[in-house]
Amino acid sequence: MIKVTELTKSYGTKQVLKNINLTFSEGNVYGIVGENGAGKTTLFRCIAGLEDYQGEVKSKLEPLKNHLGLLLTEPFFFAKITGKEYIQLLCSARKIKTDNIESRNIFDLPLNQYASTYSTGMKKKLAITAILLQNNKYFILDEPFNGVDIQSNIIITEIIHKLKELKKIVIISSHIFSTLSVTCDEIHLIKNGEFIKPVKREDFSKLEAEMKEITIANKLEKLELI
Repeated sequence: MIKVTELTKSYGTKQVLKNINLTFSEGNVYGIVGENGAGKTTLFRCIAGLEDYQGEVKSKLEPLKNHLGLLLTEPFFFAKITGKEYIQLLCSARKIKTDNIESRNIFDLPLNQYASTYSTGMKKKLAITAILLQNNKYFILDEPFNGVDIQSNIIITEIIHKLKELKKIVIISSHIFSTLSVTCDEIHLIKNGEFIKPVKREDFSKLEAEMKEITIANKLEKLELI
C-alpha cells in the first residue's frame, strides 16, 4: 500500500499541489488525468522522493524509492552508455542479476547501441524494460503510451495487466483516455493541483463524456470552420 496524506508542493509562491490525499492498494491500477500543468508529474516526483514537499507519503515497503519503478515522460540517459549497460546499471542499483537481458528484450531494442541515439519511443521502451527487470513492487508510469508505436502500446497494455495480476501497484498518467479505460481500476481527476474526485471503472464512460463537454464546450465553433 502507498498512502499519500495532505501532500502539498510549492515552487516559491506558486502552489502546485494542494492537500493531496490518496491511497493506492496492491493489485490495482490507478489513472491520474488532468490538463497539462495540472500537477500530475509533480505528484509522481514527490511520491518517488525526487521533490521536497509538505505532508506525508508512506508505503508498506520502506524506503519506498527502493521498491518503486519510475518511468518519467522523458527518461534521462548518459551520453556514452548502451541500452544493455543502462539496464545493467539500474538492476545493479537494486542488486539484481542481469545474466539474460537479451532473452528478455521484448521490444527488440538494439541493446549494444548507445541509448542516447535511440528515438523517443525506443528510449521509453528501454526505460520500461529496465524498471521491469528491477523486480519492483510499485510502478509509476508517466505517459507510458506517448511516442510509442502501436505494437509496443499493445505490449505495454498487457504488461500493465500482468503487473495487476502479480498484485503490484501501478499508477499511470495518459492523455489518451482509451488507454486508461482498458487498464485502470480507478481514475483520479486532478485540476489546478487539487484532486476533484475518484472514478470507478463502471463510471469511466461518464467521466469521459464530462471531460469532453468541459474541454470542447464551444471551442470548435470559435474556429468558424467551413
